[in-house]
Amino acid sequence: MSPNQPAEALALPLQHLIAADQLMAVRRSMLISVPVSIVLGLISLLVALHYGQGLAGLLWFLASSLVNVVRMLLCRSPVRLVDPGAPVKPNNLDPASVRQHLFLQSLVAAASGVVWAFIAILCDGYTAPQSVFYLVVLCGITAGAITAGFAYALMPICYIVPVLLSVAGCLVYAGGFDRYCLAATTIIYLAALIRGARESEALFRQSSRLKNEATAMAISLEAARDQATQAAAKMGHRAAHDELTGLLNRSGFMQEVASLPSASTTGFALMLLDLDGFKSINDAFGHKAGDRVLVEVGRRLRQSLSNDVLVARLGGDEFAVLLDTACRDETPSILATKLIAAISIPFATFDAGRIGVSIGVCVSRERDVDEMLVRADAALYRAKSQGRNRHYVFDDDLRDHLAMRRDIERDVAKALSNDALEVWFQPILGDGGRKITDLEALVRWNHPRHGWIPPTDLVAVASFSGLAEPLFRYILKDVCAMMQTLRAMNLGHLRVAMNMSPREMSQLAVDDLIIAKLRKLDLPASMLEIEITEDTAKDISSVQGKLAALAKEGVRIAIDDFGVGYSSMSSLRLLHVDRIKIDRSFIFGIAESVDDRKVVQSILGLGKSLGIEVVAEGVETEADLRILRQLGCVSMQGHYFAKPMPHHEAIDWINQSRSLVQ
Repeated sequence: MSPNQPAEALALPLQHLIAADQLMAVRRSMLISVPVSIVLGLISLLVALHYGQGLAGLLWFLASSLVNVVRMLLCRSPVRLVDPGAPVKPNNLDPASVRQHLFLQSLVAAASGVVWAFIAILCDGYTAPQSVFYLVVLCGITAGAITAGFAYALMPICYIVPVLLSVAGCLVYAGGFDRYCLAATTIIYLAALIRGARESEALFRQSSRLKNEATAMAISLEAARDQATQAAAKMGHRAAHDELTGLLNRSGFMQEVASLPSASTTGFALMLLDLDGFKSINDAFGHKAGDRVLVEVGRRLRQSLSNDVLVARLGGDEFAVLLDTACRDETPSILATKLIAAISIPFATFDAGRIGVSIGVCVSRERDVDEMLVRADAALYRAKSQGRNRHYVFDDDLRDHLAMRRDIERDVAKALSNDALEVWFQPILGDGGRKITDLEALVRWNHPRHGWIPPTDLVAVASFSGLAEPLFRYILKDVCAMMQTLRAMNLGHLRVAMNMSPREMSQLAVDDLIIAKLRKLDLPASMLEIEITEDTAKDISSVQGKLAALAKEGVRIAIDDFGVGYSSMSSLRLLHVDRIKIDRSFIFGIAESVDDRKVVQSILGLGKSLGIEVVAEGVETEADLRILRQLGCVSMQGHYFAKPMPHHEAIDWINQSRSLVQ
């Protein structure tokens, strides 16, 4: 109960509980005192018979017995309950019924007192020799009535008042000094008994109040403890579960994994699932629709897996599944295929094929969840690189690749400080491969153990290691050095293209760094081109401002690996794109592939309609070159013309290929 609630809200139920306690105590005491009253009545009848008052004594005894029977029946009669199905306890007695029973007890006590008052007839108004016996009996039963009715004063008072007033009245009527004194003593005795009855009731009510308050407090404390336990359990559940899907969250997943056996005879299988096409749902239909997709995916996962399998939403559109392979007949690869099929079922709200899932799988005998997560994440990345709705099981190839990534992460900082990294340059040719227009800068690192490191791995590791900006500055320095060399050779019309990863675009203020560097070296922005991947175009809001600032300065913008990622005509316009580079997967072997020729022709048509230059990457053979010229492709790049070269070799190649420069 809050402190603002009125005290009466507590007083009423407490008063009812006290009254119920009084009734229960009265009923118990009456079951003891009424039989005693019957025995005393029988003895009184015997005395009356002895003194020749047999008829009067018998009538009196019958009246007394009738009242006692009524009192016994009243004590046995049921009290109406608040909840008939609950036990008979003070807190379950109906308040109105309790008041009614107390009233009836007092009324029948008064009737009994009236009957005992008529005992004066048996001793001639307390003047006969047997008067002493009857006075002693009356004195005893009145005192006993106070004791028996200690819980409810009105009942014994109703009983003793008729008895003692009749005694005093008869004594006064008989006259005589000694009788007057005895009558006065009787009145004093009556007053003392009344006061004693009231004080006994007050003590009982106080005791009952304390008992019921203590009980109420104990119940409140128990309820508070239960509420605290429930609240703690609820908070614990919320802390361990995803609010949207109801699945385990990352924290709950890690806790559940920690409680599993540390090893399995056949192995644990961890699957990381990442939805394909989820961002397009958010963009096209809104985040509420995206939330419904996540809920449905969670439901399908839970429905497709048994209860002993851990299923979690780690965040965003990434889910995790962990199972003991000993408990399943199917292999993790088969299970992954089934999950892909379950999630790929068309959603009622969206077009078929919009949602897919890529799954990375790691199987390990040891329950090292951190290592398993790293391996499953590497497998997931490999699966996504192969297209939609694919899964990949962590294997020796990925294990070697992961070891390489860890060595890179350990050594890249030292390599940067020791200038061990190199920036190589590959020519881009225009006019159907007859004229040099650009050089593309490509970072290289010859690792002491793993040899040449792929640029994508180097950039990714640098980003995770907090070295994205030092690596970016390192590459920009060499790019600017090439630009300075070209200007010194009167080749300022040639551009140098520099690749930017999505992480660099999102993590770094690339516009400020580039513009500041160009101005410091007094280099024209028109000599620089920034190449971004289609993945970078997914989050236009985070890169649009940076690219707009670069474009305003005069830096050209190109989209690399066009055709394999996510981009649209609106994104090409919003990102101020000057050039798109067709991914090499469509160029290699184009002479033998009709489908690739159609794709390239459509991209060339798109570029022409939008006024955007198109470059074909990965030209390897003369046959590919011939087909590209037939399709009308003007700009090209590939090993057929020149491989990536260090700075000095690239300059030597340009000097030897002056006919391509003019």
